[in-house]
Formats: sequence, C-alpha cells, structure tokens
Amino acid sequence: MQAQTIVDRVPHILFLYWIIKIASTTLGETGADMFSMTYDIGYGNTIVLFMGLFVILLSIKLRIKRYEPILYWLTFTATAIAGTAISDFIDRTLGLGYTGGSLLLVSLLVLILWGWYVTEKSINVECITSTQSEVFYWMAFLIANTLGTAAGDFLADEMGIGFAQSAMLISAVLALLALLHYKTAVSKVLLFWLAFVLTRPFGATFGDLLTKTHEKGGLDLGTIGSSVFFAIVLIIAVRQEVKREREIRYC
Repeated sequence: MQAQTIVDRVPHILFLYWIIKIASTTLGETGADMFSMTYDIGYGNTIVLFMGLFVILLSIKLRIKRYEPILYWLTFTATAIAGTAISDFIDRTLGLGYTGGSLLLVSLLVLILWGWYVTEKSINVECITSTQSEVFYWMAFLIANTLGTAAGDFLADEMGIGFAQSAMLISAVLALLALLHYKTAVSKVLLFWLAFVLTRPFGATFGDLLTKTHEKGGLDLGTIGSSVFFAIVLIIAVRQEVKREREIRYC
C-alpha cells in the first residue's frame, strides 16, 4: 500500500525568505501609517480592515492546505500591517507605552509558542502539515510582527537611539544571529524566532526613517511613496519565489 503524501503548507527558510519578509514588514510599517495617519482612518479602523483581510486570506490558505507563494505572502503582509496598527493602538491609544506594550506582547508570544509546543510537540516553522499547527503558526507570526513594531518604537523613540541608528544596531544583531546559525550548535528554532522578531523592528525603523519628517529624524519621503516602493520590491521578490516553487515540496 502506497504511503500517503504529506504536503507542506509553508516555505523553507532560505535567504530569499528573509528578503521577502523584510520587504513585507517594512511595507507593514509604511502601509499601516499610510492608512491610519495619512488617510486618517485611525488605528482602530486600520486594525479592523487588515485583521478582516487576514482572516479571509487565512481561511482560504487553510482550505487549500498547501504552500502557494502569492497567497502566503499576501496573508503575511496582512499580519504585518495589522500588527503595526495593533502595536500603535496598544502603545498610544491604550497608553501602555512602548515598554508595557512590548512586555505584554512578549508574554503573549511565549504563551502561544508554549501552547503550540504542548499541543504539537514541535514549533518547527518549516514543516507545517496540519490545520491546527498552521493556526498556531499564524497566531505566532501575528503576535511576533506586532511585538517587532513595539520593540522598534521602543529603541527609536523611548531609548532615544533614532531610526537610522536603531536599524544599524538591529542589523548588527541579525548578522550575529546568522553567524551563530552557521557556526555554532545553538538551537536553530531559538535563532529563527529571535531573527523573526528582530527583522520586524528593522523593517519598522527603516520604514520610519523613510517616512518621518526631518524634524523627527526621518527622510520625509512620505508613507504613500514608500509603501509603493516596498510593494514593488515585494512583488519582484515574490515573483522570484513563485519561480523557485515550481514543484510541490514535501516534508
């Protein structure tokens, strides 16, 4: 009797993955600011809009039960934009501040990862083959993206480091994590989640560097132009991913 084929629902973590992820998270920062501030619909409405889009896309994603690059990265980008708006809502509208918001989100992420591990006995992000594990996967990604925004704002604003310096500092830490990944026996799962969270504030601080006014330490390129630029970068990178994914991969 032939064994049942198990189809993976998510991409492998390759260099191209991180390129797309950074483009998506930077678009999340500039896009959320564009809707909430430039278009003045507010954090609450931006959250409702993109959480609704996230739920719709995730419902489709769960139904097809396989990895489709375009659908996957549309879903991911929805979490990036929603996460930025949620972070700003927690920090500013609810008044928890960047420190309080970051601590709350760290706690939520640890809780979700713990629940994922207890339920699935694994938090392997490269081999997701069931609906239950994929739901945990996306919940963790949504919270991690939200946490990354809060952490970026904490560094740039509350610590007074500034956008450019924060981006440089996070880049140095990411380079160290990459070195640990290739040269040491440190847990690859731990390194992934550290890198995943940190690429979010890198995108957030880089996005703020582009969009904020000169008085606030930015380049004042505007949210609309910056969002369009990163949307184009994202489209080009995802197109390369589509070419790479010509055959269905199995776990």
